[in-house]
Amino acid sequence: MASEHYFSSAPGSDLKLRQITVKIAGAIREVTTANAIFSPEHIDTGTKVLMREAPEPSGGGDILDLGCGWGPISLHLALADPSATVWAVDVNERALELVRLNATNLGLTNVNAVLPEDVPESVSFAGIWSNPPIRVGKAELHAMLSHWLPRLTPGTDAWLVVQRNLGSDSLQRWLADEFSDTLEVSRYAMDKGFRILRTHRLP
Repeated sequence: MASEHYFSSAPGSDLKLRQITVKIAGAIREVTTANAIFSPEHIDTGTKVLMREAPEPSGGGDILDLGCGWGPISLHLALADPSATVWAVDVNERALELVRLNATNLGLTNVNAVLPEDVPESVSFAGIWSNPPIRVGKAELHAMLSHWLPRLTPGTDAWLVVQRNLGSDSLQRWLADEFSDTLEVSRYAMDKGFRILRTHRLP
């Protein structure tokens, strides 16, 4: 991956699949990952913190995993609430292929793994869970959140996990300022150097 990033839209390196064993939705499961994606050898610490600490979905509807990678959060959400439709969104087409493969292998039919532009504009979300790609840079991150957070249904929440050393406090301040009229932003939990930010869409 020295010459390409996990947020490349179409990684140019040869595909090298690997099988790993992970814990998702309370059970040990075998999934497929590959090179040129984020955290191919295990579920990264931030994602583990989010999956452990943030509330699980329970009310059905459309929910979003923003920056899904190979799909641990999407699979977790789909298993937790089979009545929900999980939109697994990423710019990395290789990652999306892996999400589809893993969902199929786990017998899940409620996961849509798509590029950002392939989510219909008419879809609003009953919840958003995300380990956002902080390293894309502040401008790109802010643009991403400005596009997706307003699509929360009033009264629902987005859960964002951000490493403290990578700017969780400054992101919390920006969210509170940028969305002061529509979102209530708070620090929900802290663990292993990560903070979970809850952004609640006001009625």
